[in-house]
Amino acid sequence: MTGVFAWLGSSGEPPPRRAAPPGFDVPELDVRPGTVVPHQAVPGSADTGWMGRVADKTDIPERMLRAYVAAETETLIRTPDCRLTWATLAAIGRTESSHGRFRGAVIGPDGRLSPPVIGIPLDGSPGVRAIRDTDGGRLDGDVQWDRAVGAMQFLPVTWSRWSARANGDGATPDPQNVDDAALSAARYLCASGGDLGSPNGWWRAVLTYNRSNAYGRTVFSAADAYARAATA
Repeated sequence: MTGVFAWLGSSGEPPPRRAAPPGFDVPELDVRPGTVVPHQAVPGSADTGWMGRVADKTDIPERMLRAYVAAETETLIRTPDCRLTWATLAAIGRTESSHGRFRGAVIGPDGRLSPPVIGIPLDGSPGVRAIRDTDGGRLDGDVQWDRAVGAMQFLPVTWSRWSARANGDGATPDPQNVDDAALSAARYLCASGGDLGSPNGWWRAVLTYNRSNAYGRTVFSAADAYARAATA
């Protein structure tokens, strides 16, 4: 994930990491951090009709949308006070990996990305913080430098702490599985922000994911647009 100071701007603030943008138009909103939350999203539904309609409106792949909604549902059960919405997860997924489609990746029926989504080496290049390998290359295939992995772009060290297996089969969580990635992101956001239904909580969570106000506004704009599209 880009939120562990992997990116550095000339001002000392990490710039937003933007994957190739999906076709859905997202107006950039000029909002002051900590003052407002995105438009309230309707709760996601596992109903195939709802999924199809929202996927068509938002250009979110239906399989990826299912992962966001499942993570929202699990969060509502386990940590209802968090008030995390699928729209916020989708906004992060859009910004980080174009909903798992970065560099032509495809989401399989089982939720696996092919080819795996792996970010650039965090090797201290201009604009990038140097983060030496923390996982022996197990997740990112790089034994010298860390790289962000999966649809939600977790750094290996962050993944090791917050990862969760979505289907409960006891297998090791996989950052290249969109269900695992979305649920793990939900856990991280809730732990970071507390109540994401409040302005302070929402912004604290998102800016912990990536400590950049520009990133926060990009995610806010997308979450707001997704919520409004699903409500319309």
